[in-house]
Amino acid sequence: MSKSPVRAQAKGADGVSEGRDSAVGEQAASRPTKATKRLVGEQVPRAGMKTAANPASKSAARAAAKSTEKATAKRAKSGAKPGAKPESHLAMVRRARRINRELAELYPYAHPELDFRNPFELLVATVLSAQTTDLRVNQTTPALFAAYPTPEDMAAAVPEEMEELIRPTGFFRAKTKSLIGLSMAIRDRFGGEVPGRLADLVTLPGVGRKTANVVLGNAFGVPGITVDTHFGRLVRRWKWTEQEDPEKVEAEIAAIFPKSEWTMLSHRVVFHGRRICHARKPACGACPIAPLCPAYGEGETDPEKARKLLKYEMGGQPGQRLSPPADYPGKPAPALGAD
Repeated sequence: MSKSPVRAQAKGADGVSEGRDSAVGEQAASRPTKATKRLVGEQVPRAGMKTAANPASKSAARAAAKSTEKATAKRAKSGAKPGAKPESHLAMVRRARRINRELAELYPYAHPELDFRNPFELLVATVLSAQTTDLRVNQTTPALFAAYPTPEDMAAAVPEEMEELIRPTGFFRAKTKSLIGLSMAIRDRFGGEVPGRLADLVTLPGVGRKTANVVLGNAFGVPGITVDTHFGRLVRRWKWTEQEDPEKVEAEIAAIFPKSEWTMLSHRVVFHGRRICHARKPACGACPIAPLCPAYGEGETDPEKARKLLKYEMGGQPGQRLSPPADYPGKPAPALGAD
């Protein structure tokens, strides 16, 4: 793991310096001389003489300033330093793979942050995780699985009773409909067993490609990239892709890494996004991969202040799972009502 101090600028994997956000002033425009002004009939101001403001000049100055601001903002957003050599695709791939290796050292215990004991429980928990936290799902599922331990049990559930059990996760009516629907499909079309193929999983009510990849990667050992909000945010911050559509993001990231890395890469990136590289205020000053990050400086760069932004085990707080893996170094999450 990289323990080098955070630098405002570092060399990328191909040895090319990666610039940070910076503003560059424009060169002053050449000014006409007194002789030139006389030639065009313009009055040359004398000492102590007041000159009238030229509205056209003011308007042009404002337009130039606005243009400069836009250009500076664009450079800052792209993370590129004016005059710096653009990063080649090969250099980006090398940098991306190095980030993955650094994340593997930082989070050797990375794992899905949903509690589950079998494919059906993981499928249900993943559907419930939409628009809520994994913590809230983990606090809700013990009672749900106690009441409906199998697809057959859940398929026969009374909707109103299930709604009350999963109410803490939000959107409980729509989620109840999906859970009962997918349970019926598993019972009737797949012999009561969660299918282990992407093409089959996405036919279940409430199951999209992201949910299917979570289940395949963590319950069946089939490599897959899970593009959630954290994953999408970080891979765009790191300039691995500019895509916004989850399927396009998945395709572009899949082309960078070996298939064997897909599932764990997803966990590591999500872990980093939840603990250090936050959406609104990333803890840049406490980030071990800052030297490799083209977006360094978007967040807090002071090491002491940045450390206060760390979450979960990185910040000495409980994790999201009530039953985390044995190698997880943090504290288990509290049960529902105990937090």
